[in-house]
Parts: sequence; structure tokens; C-alpha cells
Amino acid sequence: MGERWDVRRAGARNASHRVLMIPGGMCTTEFYADVMAEPAVAGLGMVAVTQPGFGRTEAPEDVSMEHYARLLAHFAAEAGCDAVVGHSLGANVALEMAALGLFDGPLVLLSPTFSRGDEARFLTVLDAVGRVPVLGGAAWTAMLGLMPRAMRRELPPQRAEALAAVMGGNDPVACRRIVRGYYAYLARYPSLAPRLCGAGVPAWVVRGDRDMIGLTDGERRDLQACPHVRMVTVADAGHLLLVEQPAAVAEIVAEAATASVR
Repeated sequence: MGERWDVRRAGARNASHRVLMIPGGMCTTEFYADVMAEPAVAGLGMVAVTQPGFGRTEAPEDVSMEHYARLLAHFAAEAGCDAVVGHSLGANVALEMAALGLFDGPLVLLSPTFSRGDEARFLTVLDAVGRVPVLGGAAWTAMLGLMPRAMRRELPPQRAEALAAVMGGNDPVACRRIVRGYYAYLARYPSLAPRLCGAGVPAWVVRGDRDMIGLTDGERRDLQACPHVRMVTVADAGHLLLVEQPAAVAEIVAEAATASVR
């Protein structure tokens, strides 16, 4: 599938269901290692793939969310995946795969963003500063340099060093481009909740009970009113719920994947 892909596989080789797992921004397949090791998903075929441009992978020329959706939908088809799990930015890519009609299986969306105002304040500020010539590049370089130390406090102690190093090892030029494309995508839609509902696919919207990503009352009402969407809150978890509570996330993934009827 090309040298651009950083792929991690786990689970049953001849599984009835295969799940594509898409990490979030500045994350790699390492962030799914704990979920993939849980007993609840042992019977699934699992394929995690880093979005090109993060980790040590090369970013595509087109870093729009729509292009990422096409790339990952093609990957899912070639890998034989009938369900998709996405975290953070990866959750929005998964949402777009369905909204564009490129994927019709169940989705597990871990802490997606449904509007620009929901996004974390630090990322919004960084994107704005990142657009300033000279200063923008320096800001991204400095942020990635500081990230390993800052992230260790937010991660499980036994995994903190490895995961923080992954995030700090990103290319600031690629991250700056990708995040700019992401904010352009958010600017195109006042809310992505109707877009998800209109896709007509089964979707589990999963958030930690102390997630930094917001959700407006209107978005919550739209999602709760959608017959295809199930809202799930994971206790004692923030934005990185997949590494904070991997067992709970694995249970949700297993439920969604085995509920698919193709």
C-alpha cells in the first residue's frame, strides 16, 4: 500500500470483522497499542495506520480533510476493513469518510470535534500564530519541543515517556500545514453534527467525562436526535481516552464492529 504508511496489525488473522484504527493529530499507531491488546477485541482483525504527515511519515501534497478521507477510505477498502475507529483528528477523518459516501460501515468516533468553537484553545491559538510568517514556524517548532515534558503529566505513567516522545518527534512544517487544512475544514461547516447524521451510518460518539474538546447544547441535541448515533461517556478519562481507559474503549469497539451487518 505504499511506503507512506506506518501500519500496526493485531487480532485474529481470519476474523469475521476487520477494524481500521486512525490515530489523532501528531499521534501514531503507538496510541492504539493498548486498545489492540485488550481481550475484548482479540477476536477482531485490527489495522492501525498513522495519518501521512504525522510521526515519521511523509505528508501528502493535499492535506485537506477531504483528501485524507479519500486516502483512508482507499486504505480501508484494500485492507478489507468493515468498521473504522478514529481518535480526535482521526475521528473527523472517519466522519468525512462516511459523509462523502466513501465508507458505509460503523464508526467509533473518539473525541471528535463538531465545530471550530469546540476545539482546544491552545490549538486554535497555535493555528493563528502559525499563519504569521517566520513566527509561525518558530512557534510550531517550540511547541513540539516542549510537548514531551508537557504531555507526560496527561498520560498514564507506564506509557507517558513513549507516547510523549512520539508527539514531540513530529515535523513542525507538516503539522503546521495539516492543522491549517483542518481549520479550513471546520470553517466550511457551522456544525458537523448534521453531517454525521446525514451520512446514515451507525456511529458511536465517545468522549471522556473530562474531555477538553467542547460540545454545544445544540450539537448534543442533534446527535441525540439522530437514530444512527449513540453517545457514550467514558468515566475518568480526558481527550486521550484510548490510552487512559483502553479496556472501556475496546469494549465499545467490539460492540460497534460486531454490530455491523454487511
